[in-house]
Amino acid sequence: MFKRRKFIKKGLLGAIAISSAAAACESTATETPDTTDQQGPSDPVNPNSKAGTPVVIATWPHLPATEEAMRVIGESGRAVDAVEMGVKVVEADPKDTSVGYGGLPDRSGIVTLDACIMDETGNAGSVTYLKNILHPISVARLVMDETPHVMLSGSGALAFAKENGFEETDLLTEGSKAAYEKWLADHVDPKVDENQHDTIGMLAIDKNGNISGACTTSGAAYKLPGRVGDSPIIGAGLFVDNEVGAATATGLGELVMKTLGSFLVVELMRNGASPQAACEEAVRRISEKHLKGMDTPPQVGFIAINKKGEHGAYSLSEGFKYTIYQGEDNQVIDSEFELK
Repeated sequence: MFKRRKFIKKGLLGAIAISSAAAACESTATETPDTTDQQGPSDPVNPNSKAGTPVVIATWPHLPATEEAMRVIGESGRAVDAVEMGVKVVEADPKDTSVGYGGLPDRSGIVTLDACIMDETGNAGSVTYLKNILHPISVARLVMDETPHVMLSGSGALAFAKENGFEETDLLTEGSKAAYEKWLADHVDPKVDENQHDTIGMLAIDKNGNISGACTTSGAAYKLPGRVGDSPIIGAGLFVDNEVGAATATGLGELVMKTLGSFLVVELMRNGASPQAACEEAVRRISEKHLKGMDTPPQVGFIAINKKGEHGAYSLSEGFKYTIYQGEDNQVIDSEFELK
């Protein structure tokens, strides 16, 4: 746990000296500046973390995605352009069954997509329950850039996408269709598959030191039609504050929504926590408050970066990996986890 910043106490402090003559005097104390380090010495620090920008970090093993994002930054692109282009690589990958094309459908057999994006100015765009559009992240970017709104949903989001030149595409691949049909045959009483939710969230700091983030998913496999998770919700699946840092989440979205996990991580960093300490605290909040009644531990993971390019990552259960491109290294790293 991190040490919270001490607040300076201001004001006049009266000191009364009593002598045998009962004489009293009042003195004014000199204000003492707060010299407490913003990051306490006991704060956990990710052993793979180092300061330095530019940097790109993403949930799960997505080396081609972080490579594409860093390419954009290398060509003097903005961080918001980098994260959009980076996650589009995964949205178009039919082998990824939790994002975009090839995503596993809801229990009615339809693939629905959620995505959001946030730039260095605090602007944000989001789409939920979007069907038949290959790149929901780009629709979310258009919502951010071209409308007064933050979120569009369902048929409204689809109409907006089509009006702006996006073409409809069948997102259900043969592989995902076969998996769905097998799931139907195996499940007499259908329920959401809590282990199929490998959202990609991506954060980046560009050459100008500006931070942006993006998050995109096809959601929990075999969910109830209409279900929306944390990924498109600003403050839950993603949050960016250019003065502090950014965070994004993956895993069972209901748990992230109940704690506004990404906003929590950034606010903890604002109050002095290292990115690692902030991620760990967000996971512990979920562990302590929201796991009762679950047959098997679910997965939730957070990644975060601060303004210096230092990062953190932590998850509820074993198995969460993340990808980071910093300096000359683009690598996948195993995250530490809470439930041993």
